[in-house]
Amino acid sequence: MLSDVAASLVRILAGACVKYLDPHVFEGVNIYFANHTSHLDFAVIWASLPVRQRKRCVPVAAKDYWEKGPVRRLLTRHVVRTLLIDRTHVTARDNPLQVMTDALVDGNSLIVFPEGTRSRDGRIGEFKPGLHHLAVRNPSVPLIPVCLDNLNRILPKGECLPVPLLSSVTFGRSMSLIADEPRCDFLTRARDAIKELAPHAD
Repeated sequence: MLSDVAASLVRILAGACVKYLDPHVFEGVNIYFANHTSHLDFAVIWASLPVRQRKRCVPVAAKDYWEKGPVRRLLTRHVVRTLLIDRTHVTARDNPLQVMTDALVDGNSLIVFPEGTRSRDGRIGEFKPGLHHLAVRNPSVPLIPVCLDNLNRILPKGECLPVPLLSSVTFGRSMSLIADEPRCDFLTRARDAIKELAPHAD
């Protein structure tokens, strides 16, 4: 199957060492949220999932970028089933939060990047409010932090050709929104959950 071959190629290219603190993070419907350093990020997380979960997992990506060019369209339409979000013409009918919620209700897990844009130096930037809004709308869906390490060197921002190197993908323990938790506290806690998974974390 094309997607299985693609997953194997991505793992080889990224040299991804996959780690997880809790095997149950691969069960049911989840929201995987990760730091963002490379265009390979969503493909590497997707490829690191067990086959059963991978088939029901939808990376969330920017429509304006991934619909440019035949190679990108091939990847998102026929290899990795991707939920493309229009960042330029947001309407009540096409509200990205509703589109993502609909995907969760349909039984799909999501891969999201709360920073909203890729980091140039590998450091984790501040999280935008989207993850909090998604958690509020879907309080029963577990949130799984994912730390990506070294992908910024394999395909850094501004580059189009990957350089094969070793990287790591670490899945943390699930977390959820606490009742009446302020948005800023939740976003800080979510960001810290990823930082604590970094190989160089104290």
